[in-house]
Amino acid sequence: MERKELIISMIMNILIFIMAMLGTIFSVTGFIFMANTELLATPGISVFKYYTVDSNIFVGLASLVLIVYEYLYLNKKVKEIPKCVYLIKYVGTVAVTLTFLVTLLYLSPLYGKDFLFLYQNSNFFFHLVIPILSFGSFVLFEKTDLNFKYTLGGISTTLVYGVYYAINIVVHQTNGIVISEYDWYGFAKGGIISIFIVFPIMTIFAFVISFIILRLNKSKKV
Repeated sequence: MERKELIISMIMNILIFIMAMLGTIFSVTGFIFMANTELLATPGISVFKYYTVDSNIFVGLASLVLIVYEYLYLNKKVKEIPKCVYLIKYVGTVAVTLTFLVTLLYLSPLYGKDFLFLYQNSNFFFHLVIPILSFGSFVLFEKTDLNFKYTLGGISTTLVYGVYYAINIVVHQTNGIVISEYDWYGFAKGGIISIFIVFPIMTIFAFVISFIILRLNKSKKV
């Protein structure tokens, strides 16, 4: 990896980490620095039920680990950056890219003309800036030797969260109808059976994202 690319990657990862931590703090405390809205806003520890928050924290911590190793590599303290470090950054990148695309393609149309709240306050970081920085840094500046089998790792967060969400839906349903409080993404609006349609679709979608991101990363390898 060229020194210039390494430095750019470090800068982008530092920004990702800082924004992920700020976004989490703002979410938990309910801090508002843009428009005021109560939609998808639940201050306190309940924010951790959202895949958006969890995936951004994950990629933030993954970026922190990568920053440490990039620094050590730049200063010749280590001979190479371990594959496992790039793997966790890859998994985090897939997760926040999924968040970005679900927000853009599903949630934005769902809320119609009120969609702007999805990109305000902590969601400005979570739904927009962090996914873009994560995708850009991994695809353009973090050359890896991860091969196709690691695409399964890329969808791991989707699988884990999907199982959690499905169990939550099943537990909090009555006659196939789920209370909206427990279906915060609205995946079961058509009844409990909907989640068993949405889950496979989301998994396939995540796999496609996982494959494309890795393919783009490999195309930049020299």
